[in-house]
Amino acid sequence: MAQSQLKVAPRTGAGKGGARALRREGLVPGVVYGKGMEACTVAVDPKALSQAIATKAGWNTLITLQGDGPFDGKVVILKEMQVHPLRREPVHYDFQAVDLTQKVHVMVPVHAIGKSKGEKNGGQLQIIRHELEVVCLPDNIPTSIDIDVTALNVGDVVHINDIALPAGTEVPHEVNFTVITVTGHRAEEAEGAAAGA
Repeated sequence: MAQSQLKVAPRTGAGKGGARALRREGLVPGVVYGKGMEACTVAVDPKALSQAIATKAGWNTLITLQGDGPFDGKVVILKEMQVHPLRREPVHYDFQAVDLTQKVHVMVPVHAIGKSKGEKNGGQLQIIRHELEVVCLPDNIPTSIDIDVTALNVGDVVHINDIALPAGTEVPHEVNFTVITVTGHRAEEAEGAAAGA
């Protein structure tokens, strides 16, 4: 599992005014929360955070926070990032503290491995679920759910129950939903004609 360290500072000054003052200094406000701790506000260097999550695990990187506050030494994952709608810059971060002995719910990307028979025959591979909710211990968070699609032909479907998940992980579900399918050009043309009508 990818791990990083990140220095953060306790945030002083609440409200929008305090947040604007932080951003003028090139910092972004954030909050750290989790079981057994009071939520605390922090100031984060966005460049340092980008480096911390520049791993194969991305947002699921286990980050050890460092700094003068109750968050020091806490292992967290980046749970949410609010972005300015126009400037596309981060305006707030949410970090969830994790207990390495307790399972967590995280979103993990789906990767199709190989080229399917259906694509070679003119079909199109469609990833229906680009991410899956995975439950596992923090140390077992997979960087991706890899699915070998080489044997799939046009009309074939991969359901969640068909996927061999990494050891120690599970995907909670009640319905055997579709993750990947291979469609043919005729099906797409028929759908397009129906939509046009």
